[in-house]
Amino acid sequence: MSGPGTTRTGTLPHARPGETPAIKATAASGTVTAAADLPWAEELRGRTVVVKFGGNAMVDPALHRTFAQDVVELWHAGLRPVVVHGGGPQISAMLDRLDLEVRFEAGLRVTTPETMDVVRMVLTGQVQRELVGALNAHGPFAVGLSGEDAHTMTAVRRPAWVDGRSVDIGLVGEVVGVETAAVRALLEAGRIPVVSPVARGEDGEVYNVNADLAASALAVALGADRLVVLTDVEGLYADWPRSTEVVARLTAGELDALLPDLASGMLPKMEGCLRAVRGGVRAARVVDGRVPHALLGGVFAADGPGTTVVPDPEPEASPAPVPASPSDSPSEEDDA
Repeated sequence: MSGPGTTRTGTLPHARPGETPAIKATAASGTVTAAADLPWAEELRGRTVVVKFGGNAMVDPALHRTFAQDVVELWHAGLRPVVVHGGGPQISAMLDRLDLEVRFEAGLRVTTPETMDVVRMVLTGQVQRELVGALNAHGPFAVGLSGEDAHTMTAVRRPAWVDGRSVDIGLVGEVVGVETAAVRALLEAGRIPVVSPVARGEDGEVYNVNADLAASALAVALGADRLVVLTDVEGLYADWPRSTEVVARLTAGELDALLPDLASGMLPKMEGCLRAVRGGVRAARVVDGRVPHALLGGVFAADGPGTTVVPDPEPEASPAPVPASPSDSPSEEDDA
């Protein structure tokens, strides 16, 4: 397939014919530049980046537009972005309108069969359509799919853990399998996949999957270079609520030790980051989606905003023993 905005080789142009590359200020430095001109762009060319879009940016029209611009700018810079979106505020608003209960346990939505109908409708019928439309305002880029489509995500029912005990939260799923063929086909065709976090179980049941954990599972399965999670806070706070100091960087092991004490809202985000880097993703970063163009800083900046999680360092190999020379070998007299 060829034509404006597409490629057969995977080497993506910075701009389509007659189009001026998008110019904007990056969140990391405030410098006006195009993403393709950033020093890290060449290093990431051809790499897959999974972005979880959620939080306040989803309901703020201006932030929604700048997010779409940033994703397309990543495409122009030669990266292969994949977007996994949430929809919590929109789902809660619809549940309120229908007079259905809104309840969370350990950061996960309690999902009854009635709630699941609303989740499915809002995610794939409203939120995804709006995001695909915002991306396609810049050209024929985005294609939406659900985790149900082509068995992209398979899930099993999962509980929530509250104070060390298991709590039934209904039709909430844990991703146990990812079939990447449909997503890879879209990437190879030069498209931007936009994925709703709904999955089907092997029993035919449909599950609501936390978008942070869905993005993490997809990033691992695709062999993504990095995962970027947009949220409503600046990052992981070192001593919340006593301090708003953000932890800039930590290893998987350091994060693992912190997980049991994290607030419920941050728990699935950091759990997703942990799973990603332990599954082979080179870095996972949580950034403040309330900041315009935070995505570009989250992808490109070496010391960018938010909290970055990296794999544990490889243990240092012990030096190989030096073979003894004949003069160093023990003599028969020494052995006597």
